[in-house]
Parts: sequence; C-alpha cells; structure tokens
Amino acid sequence: MKKLMTVLAVLAVAAIVVSSPAEARRGWGGGYPGGGYSDIASAPGLNLTAEQAAQIRNLQEAQLKEIQPLQNNLYGKRSELRLLWLQQRPDESKIKAVDREIRTLRDEIHDKMINHRLAIFKSLTPEQQTKLQAYGAGLSYGSGKGMRGRAGMGMNR
Repeated sequence: MKKLMTVLAVLAVAAIVVSSPAEARRGWGGGYPGGGYSDIASAPGLNLTAEQAAQIRNLQEAQLKEIQPLQNNLYGKRSELRLLWLQQRPDESKIKAVDREIRTLRDEIHDKMINHRLAIFKSLTPEQQTKLQAYGAGLSYGSGKGMRGRAGMGMNR
C-alpha cells in the first residue's frame, strides 16, 4: 500500500510538472506571462513605432524564455511541498527547506519581472511614458485595473 501511494504521488508530481508550461502561459503581471505590460500596443495614444513594437516583442519573448524554467521549478517545488505536508509524520526541516526554496524562486521571478517592466518602460519616449503612466498600465502588482480594464493579480477577475 505504501508503494502504491508513493507511485501515485510521483505520478501526480509528474502530471503537474508536465502541465506547468501551459499554466505559465496563463499570465502574470497584467496578462503577459513573465510580468510585463499585457498588450502595450492597445494603450490609447501611445502610437508605438514599428521599431518599438518589435523591440517590446523581443523583450517579451526573451522574458518568457528566462522566466518559464523558473516558473516550472516553482510549480514542482509547490507540489513537493504539498507531498511533504501529506506525509503521516511531516518532516519539519524538509518542509522549511522547500518553503525557503519556493520563496527564493518567487523573489527571483519578481526581480526579473521588475527588470522586464523597466526595460519596456525605457524603450518608450518620455511622452509615451507619461501617457502609459496616466493610463496606469502594469505599474503595480495586485492592485487596480491593468490593460483592458482587468483587475490585477489577487483581485476579482
């Protein structure tokens, strides 16, 4: 019975890890996976040049490639933590260690998201930056409305 439970737990973790790339595409930080501005081209009055639009697209693609492995690792660690808590006698030191790893991964992802947003912001002219700030697009995590009028992370969606 114990072997069966172990096999089932391993299969559950494998299923979560395999499905995590799809989960990652769902989006962070205003709808863009990796925490950038969702669809900056739709912000009213920005009038991005073709060069700016291409540069932003390249930044977003690079961000996704950089963040996706971290997100996959994060999902795996969360699954590992759940399994540790499901043990008949949870190991306190293992739980704390995995939780610490999760916090480290979250911090790393958050730092990369901030750097990405700053890079996009810097690619705009001062006038475009002012318009974007007035529009309120992606300037804060978890509060207010982002692009397309959607609530931020943790808000009613």
